[in-house]
Amino acid sequence: NKLLYEQGHIRHIVSTSRFFPSSSSSTLTSRDEDTERERERSKMMRFIITCLVIALSVYVAYHGLEYDHGFIRLTTRSPGNRTGVKAPEKSPFDDNDDLMTWYMEDDSDHQSYSLHYDFYQDSCPTAERIVTIGIREVYAAKPSVAPSLIRLLFHDCFIEGCDASVLLDADESLTSEKEASPNQSLKGFDVIEWIKSELEKVCPGVVSCADVLVLAAREAVLMAGGPFYPLETGRRDSVVAFKEIAERELPSPQASISVILARFGTRGFNERETVSLFGAHSIGITHCTFFEDRLYNFSGTGKPDPELDTGFQQELKTNCPYSALAPSPSTGVGPSIPASDYGGVSSAGGSDGVVDLSYNNEGGEMNFGTRYYRRLMQKKGLMYADQQLTGREETEMWVRAYASDTQLFRRDFAMSMMKLSNYHVLTGPLGQVRTTCSKEICVTQLNSLVPK
Repeated sequence: NKLLYEQGHIRHIVSTSRFFPSSSSSTLTSRDEDTERERERSKMMRFIITCLVIALSVYVAYHGLEYDHGFIRLTTRSPGNRTGVKAPEKSPFDDNDDLMTWYMEDDSDHQSYSLHYDFYQDSCPTAERIVTIGIREVYAAKPSVAPSLIRLLFHDCFIEGCDASVLLDADESLTSEKEASPNQSLKGFDVIEWIKSELEKVCPGVVSCADVLVLAAREAVLMAGGPFYPLETGRRDSVVAFKEIAERELPSPQASISVILARFGTRGFNERETVSLFGAHSIGITHCTFFEDRLYNFSGTGKPDPELDTGFQQELKTNCPYSALAPSPSTGVGPSIPASDYGGVSSAGGSDGVVDLSYNNEGGEMNFGTRYYRRLMQKKGLMYADQQLTGREETEMWVRAYASDTQLFRRDFAMSMMKLSNYHVLTGPLGQVRTTCSKEICVTQLNSLVPK
């Protein structure tokens, strides 16, 4: 009986162990499952990391983050902001595609005197609306005002920053930038002055002329078929002008590609940004005086520029017959880049023919900019400086890109205009807010504005 009992007990143990494994077996199985799960998680993490690396590589290759000198995130401060704070010189192309994300990005080191969005929300909440309505009214009556305002902005910002110094008239204490050779054909001063007077009726002494000009130019771009772009405000107006610098630094229509890139480069604009800004040459007009040498006496050879399409040459000669009295491009007064204007006589004196840079709005308003690059690819660039953009690989690649991709150009042009509008601004205690854009406020006037 004892033997049978022991045998039965053993059989029971063996049989029970099949359904209730020992604790050591259970622990071993649990560890195996944990190890397997760990392997799966590891595989998944490697897969995710691989995908992220590939995505980042494609993103960098497409957007050109190599321009960023190691920085990835953009700051909202403008390059060369004249607040005593050195902002990093960075390209807006070096980050994401979203203009508003770039524009509204938070900067923990943001200074109290920096530009910011809706600066006049409390002091003059209708400021931007007044500018918008004003430009639309003028444009409805005279569409040619758009290229004039864009050019006026460029001439202001390119010389010592966006401070409305180009708007100042000469007086006993300063010489005006308006007297510089490249500026003598500028137009649009009356439009800015009129809008400023409308603002003074609502918010006297609040909105700067520098802000009026950048906002007016943005609306002009939009009216001409270009892209909208967000702008920060809070600029202050200069109390001095820079005629000599304007005379020396504004690039002429005969400038070489080396000069163009050098002038833009010293202001923080790379090749891509420079080429995109030239897209403004797709609207407005220019005078025959400024490219006549390419038709009749290129570089003193007595022959046309061999880089100019022969069919286009004949077309231009019809509008611009040879004139022995026309000033030489090397001595005559020339416009700057951009060289669009809205009529009248050339700054060189006397009347001469004009050419429509939009070529009768070729391709419609949505081809703002794009038509300019397509014509460059066909060797139909009007100014020598225009055609020079195809003379170097680092600029020609962007000419080709913008000629085939309208949306890419619109995005890049918008970002470059934002950067230009924020270049080397005066903010906070620097500068002043003029009541009349053509006249600085003297000390006695400032004292009268201070509340007693």
